[in-house]
Amino acid sequence: MKDFEFEINDCKDYEVAKELIREYSTIKGAEQCFVSLNKELADLDAFYQGGALLIGYEHMTPVATIAIRKVDAYTCEVKRLYIKPDYRGKGYSRLMVETMLKRAKDLGFKEACLTTKSEVMGVAYNLYKRMGFEEMENNEGTVSMKIAL
Repeated sequence: MKDFEFEINDCKDYEVAKELIREYSTIKGAEQCFVSLNKELADLDAFYQGGALLIGYEHMTPVATIAIRKVDAYTCEVKRLYIKPDYRGKGYSRLMVETMLKRAKDLGFKEACLTTKSEVMGVAYNLYKRMGFEEMENNEGTVSMKIAL
């Protein structure tokens, strides 16, 4: 039996999401992943319109985030997969990605794409590969990946 309770919900409190995303943005070496951060945080609802912003909770404490940003009618971009450091190693990343992929499919998308820094975010990069994302391009350590939904 699990000694923790984890659940994933649509973001209802943008301040919670902003706090998690700001914390994520402080990862050393990931600065290029946050070039549009101020625009994103200024209006999360508009930034993820047509997609979704999901928050993962352990015992009702927000500890994880992942987002779906609409690119076009068929493609979405996976953004902001983040698990607070004290909550890593429990399988939450996989649960967040699985939930996001199901939601993206339910929203009518046919493909999900993402970019990641494989050297900085190696755990996430390896998870994406294990889950079926294929590498499309590697430009000086910034990897573009996609998966059919």
